[in-house]
Amino acid sequence: MFDIGLNLTSSQFAKDRDEVVARAFSAGVSGLLLTGTNLHESEQAQQLASRYPHCWSTAGVHPHDSSSWTPQSVETLRTLARAEQVVAIGECGLDFNRNFSTPAEQEHAFTAQLALAAELGMPVFMHCRDAHARFLELLTPWLDKLPGAVLHCFTGSRQEAAECLDRGLYLGITGWVCDERRGLALRELLPMIPAERLLVETDAPYLLPRDMTPKPASRRNEPAWLGHIVERIAHWRGEDAAWLAAQTDENVRRLFNLRF
Repeated sequence: MFDIGLNLTSSQFAKDRDEVVARAFSAGVSGLLLTGTNLHESEQAQQLASRYPHCWSTAGVHPHDSSSWTPQSVETLRTLARAEQVVAIGECGLDFNRNFSTPAEQEHAFTAQLALAAELGMPVFMHCRDAHARFLELLTPWLDKLPGAVLHCFTGSRQEAAECLDRGLYLGITGWVCDERRGLALRELLPMIPAERLLVETDAPYLLPRDMTPKPASRRNEPAWLGHIVERIAHWRGEDAAWLAAQTDENVRRLFNLRF
């Protein structure tokens, strides 16, 4: 089982990154994709990925950081993308929930990263919150130019899932689905996601699964808990957890062109 979304650059891991990674592999995790959310953290993610076996990274600018986008940003990402550890452009997309960057800034940075991914022949690792229609409007013209795309940490509606799947996107599912307050709608739509389009992730240190027993002493999520998320997803889909873990690993290999 491969964790496609780990924010290992987070300051919450500053004191024990080595132990966090070791615990993940001891718990049966097969690989980690470290998320780059701005230029600095993308560089950090690549450097961390080079330190650990079976770790790769993304390089991109999150919609929250889109106001920092300059013409030089694309050159920085292009250079980073040459590193063997970098296997996707992103995290990129739209977030109209908080608008830390204006919608116009977000759209400009998102489109620029889609163009870069198409130029380099790389998949995109994407974020969308409260922006579904505009997100698809900007993304769709690029899809036939991209080798693949995943909408990570999907928490949308059944219709939004269908529209993403119709366009060939992979959907990343996190421990959000384990939340009895916010995750019930997502839990109900899990069976509609074809197994060959499903990816699993923790989004650690965020989104600690709320239904773990015993509950971890810390509220910090970490990739060692991916097995719990996979088990719960498999349960709600009516599938064997080991089979689903193997299937999602195969999906990772296909989307990101990885060997592990």
